[in-house]
Order: sequence, then C-alpha cells, then structure tokens
Amino acid sequence: MSGKKILVTAVAVALSAGIARADHLEEVIVKGAHEKRTIEVVEALVISPDAAELLKKAPGANINRNGPLTGIPQYRGMFGPRVGVQLDGTQLAPAGPNWMDPPLSYAAAAQLESLQLYRGIAPVSVVQESIGGAINAVTAQRGFTDSSDFETSGHLLASGQTVNEGTQVGATVFAVNEQHRLRLAAMTEQGDDAEFADGDILPSEYERDRYDLFYGFRTGHHSFDVNYVRSETGDTGTPSLPMDIDLIDGDLYSGGYQYQHDDWKIDARVFYSELDHEMTNYHLRTSPMSEAMWRRNTTDSENLGFKLIATHSDDHGNWIFGADGLDSSHNSDIDNPNNPMFFVANFNDAERRVLGLFLERQHDFGNAFSAELGVRYNRVDMDADTVNGTPAMMMPPAMALRDAFNAADRDQTDDNVDLVAKLWFDAGDGLDLYGGLARKTRSPAYQERYLWLPLQATGGLGDGYTYTGNIELDPEVAHEIELGLDYRRGALSVSPRIFYRDVEDYIQGTPSEVMPAIMFVNMMNMNNGMNNPMPLQFNNVDATLWGFDMDWRVDLSAAFSIRGLVNYVRGERDDIDDDLYRIAPFNSTLALEYTSNGWGATIEGVYYDEQDKVSETNGERPTDDYALVNLSAWWQVTTGLRLAAGVDNLLDEDYENHLAGINRVMGNPDLAPGEKIPGYGINGFLRLDYNF
Repeated sequence: MSGKKILVTAVAVALSAGIARADHLEEVIVKGAHEKRTIEVVEALVISPDAAELLKKAPGANINRNGPLTGIPQYRGMFGPRVGVQLDGTQLAPAGPNWMDPPLSYAAAAQLESLQLYRGIAPVSVVQESIGGAINAVTAQRGFTDSSDFETSGHLLASGQTVNEGTQVGATVFAVNEQHRLRLAAMTEQGDDAEFADGDILPSEYERDRYDLFYGFRTGHHSFDVNYVRSETGDTGTPSLPMDIDLIDGDLYSGGYQYQHDDWKIDARVFYSELDHEMTNYHLRTSPMSEAMWRRNTTDSENLGFKLIATHSDDHGNWIFGADGLDSSHNSDIDNPNNPMFFVANFNDAERRVLGLFLERQHDFGNAFSAELGVRYNRVDMDADTVNGTPAMMMPPAMALRDAFNAADRDQTDDNVDLVAKLWFDAGDGLDLYGGLARKTRSPAYQERYLWLPLQATGGLGDGYTYTGNIELDPEVAHEIELGLDYRRGALSVSPRIFYRDVEDYIQGTPSEVMPAIMFVNMMNMNNGMNNPMPLQFNNVDATLWGFDMDWRVDLSAAFSIRGLVNYVRGERDDIDDDLYRIAPFNSTLALEYTSNGWGATIEGVYYDEQDKVSETNGERPTDDYALVNLSAWWQVTTGLRLAAGVDNLLDEDYENHLAGINRVMGNPDLAPGEKIPGYGINGFLRLDYNF
C-alpha cells in the first residue's frame, strides 16, 4: 500500500471518517425502518447531478457508472433492469438500448425530496419486477392545507464544483390551499470534462435542463393530480460506452386519483412518456479515422402504464391489493452521416408488455410477532418487427442472422409468480429479529431477446463485447433468504443483514455458438483492422449471490456522532467456475459529525477492498483497493439561508472504482483505451440553499 493510502486509512480509522463519493452528497439524512431506507434530500447538500449517487448512503447499494448522468443502480450485486425503479410511483423504460438514460436519470437530484430504497426483499405491491430490489424516487411536494388562503413557498439552490467546473441552478415554487396544489420548477446544470489525478477524463462533460408543472385538486375524500415533466439532455459524455449522448429529450405525463376515508385508501395512476435519444461516436470523442466507421444511433421509447392499489386497514394490519401494467416499445436505427446508403434497423418496434396482479397482507399478531405475506402474478408479452441493414445486404453472415431473426417466432409470453414471506419478532430492549423468504422473477429485457446483429447495445454492461440476443430465453427465477436484526437502544442503532440468493436461468452473456455471428465479427475485424473479441450471446445459466450489509450509528454526545456502513456481496456462476460481472467489492464507511448552534462539520473517509473475483467470461480485470478522505462544513446563516462548502478526495488519490467501466475513447493522452475509468480527483465545492 502506498504512503498516501496508509495516511488515508489511518485518518479514516482514527477519525471514524466516512463515505466516499466522486461527487459530494453530504448531510443526506438516512431514515431507517424494517423494510426500507429513505434518503431525505430536501435539505441535503447534493452536488452530483446524478440521483443514483445518493444510493451509496444505503446499505447494500452502489452504482455502475458509465458517464456523469449514467449511473445504473446496483443492489446486492444485481443491477440494470433487475432493480425496479419508480419515479413518483410511475415507471418508464429508457430510450437508450445501452441505458445512457437509466430510469433514475429522469429523477433530477436537485428536485428530489427523497430516494426510497426497499431493503432486501421488496414487497410485491411496490413494483412489477423486483428480483434485484426496488427504488422509488419522490419529487419534492407540498400537501393540502386546512385553509382557503393560499400559502406560497419555494426553494432556490445554486452550487459549483472545481473537478469539472460544474454548476447547478434550480428553483421550485409552491402554492397550496385546502383544495389546490400547484408546483412549478426549473433546473439547469452543466459540467466540463472531469479531472483525475493524472489528467482529464474525455469526454465527461454534461448538460441538462428540466421543467416541471404539477397541479392537484381535492374535494371531500377525493383528490386528483396531473403532472408534466420536460427533460432535455445535451452533449454528455459516456466514455465507458461506444458512443456519447447528442441529445435525450423526454416528455413525461402522469395523472392520479386518491381516495381516503375510514379504513380504505385507493390510489390510481396512469402515466405516459415519449423519449427521444441520439448518440454518436464522433461529435464529442475523437472520431474514427475512417469515415466509413462513423456511426449515429437514433432511438426512441414510448411508455404507457397504470397502477391501481387499494389498502384496507383492520385491527391487525393492512390488506393491500391491486393491478399494474407497463407497455414499452423501442426503436433503434443506426446510420452513417457520411454514407446515406448505410443503415441498420437495430430494434424495430421491440415491445414489452407487463400486466400484474398482486395481493399483500401486513399483519400484527399482537404477541411481539408481525409479518408480511405477498403474492404477485405478472404476464409478460414481448414481440418485435422484422429487421434489416446494409451489412445484411452485403455480408452473408449478417444476411443469415437477419433471415433467421425474421423467420423466428418473436412473439413470446411468460407467466411469472412472485412470493414473499417476512417475519419480525420484537425481543424487547430495542431488539427486533427478522427473517425473510421469497421467490422473485424477471423476464428478459428486449435487448436480451431481440439484439439480432453482434453489437454492444446491452443495457449498459460496458464490457467491450458484442452480443446477440436469444429469443428463447427463459425468465430468471430467484429463491432467496435473508436474516437480520435491528437494535436501537440509547445512543446506538445497528441493522445487520445476511442474504443468500439462488438464481435459476440467470441471463448472462456466454461465448456464442452461433456461427454467422462469429463469422460476422471475424469479417469486421479483417475488413476494418479491428480486434473485437468473439461475440457473446445472452443465455440462461445458474448463479448464486450472497453476502452481508449493515448500517449503524452512535451518538457520542449532543454534538458528536459517528455512523457507518459495511457491504459485502459475492456473485458466482454455478454452471462453470467463474464469477459474475461488475460486482462491488467489500467496502466499509465511517463518518464523524459535529453539529451545534446552527453549523456543523464532517470528516469522512472510505475504504474499498481490491476486487479479484472477476468474470473471465466478460474479460473483466481486477482492481486495487483504495481509500479516500472528504471534508465538509455547513452554516445556517438565517432560517431560510444555508451555505455549505467542502473538499472531496482531499489527497487527490489516483484510484479505480471497480464499478466504473473501461475507457472506450481513442486519442486521450491521459487515458489509454481499455483502461478502467479513474475516480475523480480533488474536488472543492460550494452550495447555497434558500427556502422562502
């Protein structure tokens, strides 16, 4: 270990220092409960433009990072579409086939009230497919009042940081009374290429604007609301992927109805979104030397869904039941601006429809035992139209792939059943014991079924391999068990969990046995002087994930406290001797905080262990351990005005986050292709929050 790492580790241990991030997220309050962690951000110091960064505050959670706005949630080793994400109770499927716009990217951190992570086994009522966990992003709102007079309030924020000269400005205005609620919000943020210890990450610039309009109306026991969001992302780098973002334009609509009276509560919501996305391999990064290799991908996603949930309360708990649905369609067309004759219909009206029914019982037995039992049925229908492309007109292997795809039965249906049983026992003296069992399922994503030509449109895997899909994939089925306790007494609170998850038919890229796909990659390598590895195909294997996570806190006095996280997960293939891809290494965090008389300060650090349990199948490389130190302070100037400042990565540590991707950009003198994208360098920041 280097002298700098030794110093960092010593500071972290000696001062109980805390949580590492490439972007600062200080003063986020984590509220614990049996079943979820709610990360409150109304008054939080949030510098990162990516809301996914907040997940590092919760036990078991992490982020796969492909770009400054492209953080893909990981929970207990599962990521991407395996983690169910809701945005104010709605869902969407990204427009980017490589998840440049993961669902959580449509929840701007500057406008969030909280990020809710359902710890461990998610209830069946929360989201349709939650084999890898569930997250709900909640936008800041104001409730109805008891007066006919309107109350107005608002929030203004402004922040800046040095690592990428990033700035963020946002404003939200509320007007509410006993019958009406109005919310108007606008935000703009931008940043240049980020610095690391040895240079710049190219391209890692970003720019995004967002506008929100919400209206709610209440009469008696009934209330209604409508919401519109316009999100506009401009030039944004994704150096771990083969292209960068030119634009992502999204229009998100939703409407809701709520009824609450006596023992009944009903919540109905419909939602719709239109997402347009364009990306290139030439406008932000060094363009290919041969103009024949220039590529532009124009994609879109259309999402239509609903959720109906009813809750009936009785003397011993709640019955929760309802239905939900999400219908998503996807198109992806690749062209070359230098050659109008070149095209690839990558995905042509690839459709995925999920209709779910669920029933859940939350029961208090009255003798220190409480339980949650749930069952869910999901019917998943998928289909896609025929495809074509210039390669299929000129190259026999591509022609064979196209013809086989178009002749196949692409209309596929899965009938999936989830089961959940969780039990708590109040042992007294602040100790609760917990155990949970579940069967969770997930049907393939459209990329996993309908990718017909060897390409890297893989939902953000970022491993550098080309893939083809498999129309005949079976759904994943996970059987899992989790055990733990929650202890809260006096100044101490601690909540450890152990978990074990056996996944049948886990969807994983394996070496392709499709000869036309192998021949196509070989021909592309010879014709273009490339050295792409042999293609993978999405197939069903068996896998196991197991581990441990814990959060804890000790209040040392009225002013001082320490808190921490410990996370460990291991993912293994059961069919061969190999590890699962892109799994977070062991990591632990500590923080020492001081708060008194309207100001506070924190010194924090982090330790991530080396990760040498890597996937040979995905060509994954090990990474070294690292440690960081961050400092911050805040001052409540007036009732409404708060200032904060600090420094992340104080010692300018040169490190590699294992969950970052590999560099896919040519021509960067500071970072060679194939190297792991480094963590950000030293970063000073300043933030202003004003509530009125």
